[in-house]
Amino acid sequence: MRFLRNIYAAFARELRRIWDFPSYMMLLTVLPVVSFAFFAVVFESGIPHDLPIAVVDNDHSSLSRKLTQMIDAAPETAVRYGITDMDEGQRLIREGKIHAVVLIPSFFEKNILSNTQTHVEAYVSGVNILTNGLISKDLQTTVTTFGVGIQLQILMKQGLTEAQAMSQAMPVRFDKHVLFNPYTNYGYYLSPSFMPMMIMIFTVLATVFALGSELRYSTAKDWIGSAGSSFGAAITGKLLPVFMSMTVMSLLMFFILFDIINVPLNGSFGMLFAGCLVFILSYMGIAVFVVAVTADLRLALSLGGGYSVLAFTFSGLSFPIMAMYGGVRIFSRIFPFTYFTDMIVDQALRGAPVSYSLPDMSYMLLFLLLPAVVLPRLYRISTDSRYWGKM
Repeated sequence: MRFLRNIYAAFARELRRIWDFPSYMMLLTVLPVVSFAFFAVVFESGIPHDLPIAVVDNDHSSLSRKLTQMIDAAPETAVRYGITDMDEGQRLIREGKIHAVVLIPSFFEKNILSNTQTHVEAYVSGVNILTNGLISKDLQTTVTTFGVGIQLQILMKQGLTEAQAMSQAMPVRFDKHVLFNPYTNYGYYLSPSFMPMMIMIFTVLATVFALGSELRYSTAKDWIGSAGSSFGAAITGKLLPVFMSMTVMSLLMFFILFDIINVPLNGSFGMLFAGCLVFILSYMGIAVFVVAVTADLRLALSLGGGYSVLAFTFSGLSFPIMAMYGGVRIFSRIFPFTYFTDMIVDQALRGAPVSYSLPDMSYMLLFLLLPAVVLPRLYRISTDSRYWGKM
């Protein structure tokens, strides 16, 4: 009972400190909510639509106009400019006004009607990989559909039925079935990554500030004294508000993901929530480790923030882990974020059995060993005035 009273005393003191430091309070409350709202608005549409492109129509025929209309009607592209030459198209791409130029050649209709192969060329900016892929897919689908339609009309005029004409125009039919995210919704893919990244960043920064500020403002002795000189109770009471706040933020995050953005939840929410709690604890442990090693608030904030930001790069979301070099693949495993994103994909999108996520949970639990390793040093720097007062 005495230990619990000491924890409560340290907990109450930490709540007062949160109120005294507006920046601390913002890390725990305002900034996570603002970041969630930002990503919810950014990914509201799910898929980019009406990406601007230009068309150079050198034929000016009914068929070239029909193709232009089909390209404009495609979901991801919008013909914003009808230009006269490629020089103008190149200028528009360099100015960032369009993402691609489609060139319809002269004698386009004549070649088609004479059963001569003709070419439609597309020049797509490769600056943005996402828009490049979307526009290329839309253009290829549209031109292929247009070509098959022309071929069908020619064959049906020769007396073939529609089914016979279709079998000749498309002797091999390809059916694609997109699993887990059939609408290719980027909100389903990116929101469950960016929002946990915000939880991760604010958990690290808040934990570093909670501990490091005691050293910075030379109040560590008062902190430990508030818990009856019990260091275990002192650190538990200090970190409890951070854990409670991030737990509430994680529930808010899941509400936004599954009820507002409508990310599918095909697996176990219980497993996902439990994984999120371990995820929060693992980054709190990392923050404790950084503070204990550096004994410097400013340096700990810099290292903690840098380490957190690197996690997204090596999580496999922007570039697949399996395609990385061996050493980089190993390096990607030093971030709990890597394992938690695997859990989100498995439980939310794939609907995998709970057992599939247990290894990821176990790996995240290993990070809880870090604070245990440095607790003696943390106690030493918290009770030795030589470590106090650093920026």
